[in-house]
Amino acid sequence: MSAQAARPTIGSIRRLSAALDAVVALDARIEPLADGFVWSEGPVWVRDGGYLVFSDVPANTMYRWSEADGASVFLKPSGYDGPPTKAFREPGSNGLALDASGALLVCDHGNRAISRVDLKTRQKTILLDRYQGKKFSSPNDLAVVQTGAMAGAIYFTDPPYGLEGMNDSPLKEMAFNGVYLRRPDGSVVVVDDKLTFPNGLALTPDEKRLYVAVSDPDGPVIMAYDLGDDGLPVKRQLFFDAMALHKAGGAGLPDGMCLDTGGRLYATGPGGVLVITPAGQLIGVIDAGRPVANCAFGEDGHTLFLTADDILARVRLKTTGLI
Repeated sequence: MSAQAARPTIGSIRRLSAALDAVVALDARIEPLADGFVWSEGPVWVRDGGYLVFSDVPANTMYRWSEADGASVFLKPSGYDGPPTKAFREPGSNGLALDASGALLVCDHGNRAISRVDLKTRQKTILLDRYQGKKFSSPNDLAVVQTGAMAGAIYFTDPPYGLEGMNDSPLKEMAFNGVYLRRPDGSVVVVDDKLTFPNGLALTPDEKRLYVAVSDPDGPVIMAYDLGDDGLPVKRQLFFDAMALHKAGGAGLPDGMCLDTGGRLYATGPGGVLVITPAGQLIGVIDAGRPVANCAFGEDGHTLFLTADDILARVRLKTTGLI
């Protein structure tokens, strides 16, 4: 994978409100860092070591990127590691997050599980792969609760994207595509079983609201769930409707997302990364010139990394992101 010393810039930043001036400098540019991927996804910044880990889901490979070393293979296979099969359309790892111990939590499409990887040994173990005795389809994205009584809890989505045939796959055991919560005691409960294609998700800075992206071309939306003390929703509402952007020809659908310390949502969707205020106002779009699957803050907290189709890119922001 290429990493250039003097990199060009790509795409553009569209300002839809003066409120974006507090987020992105007028001279900010999107900088490609590495290319040649099939479909890059799931970036997470590892503070202890100063590097980014991300997935190439169809290629069944996890990559490591740093300023000093560029991109290199970190784990292959990152997901399915059995004999050759046509059962999976995307056999690799997808969304990634760190737990309190610093280990890597992996949405493992190929093993239809949430896995845990020791970053030093790269040893992988299955954390959970079933709900009420039925195998998950292909866990896609996850968010870890950091504070309070629910610290260590994991929210995750389980659409069928990893399975060949998706909803029609003979391997699919779940009757719905769910959003789940794994509590600190290891028990698993359903957060929502009514979404068509739940995808990316993220917690607000106070961890009292959960956002979930729905990557359905017939209903591309972001849902918001206000959470009770038990981690389950007390209120469910439409937060942002991306249908107008989709109909206008914006590449991509609601997918991965992250937040800054001010509660602004950086949500990948039609046209790039949609910058949305806590009130649901779209104030700008970070357009990489191709569909953006996911994004994450890293480095000193002012860098937003983008996994965009075949590339990894970054843009410097004024705001400080949640890492």
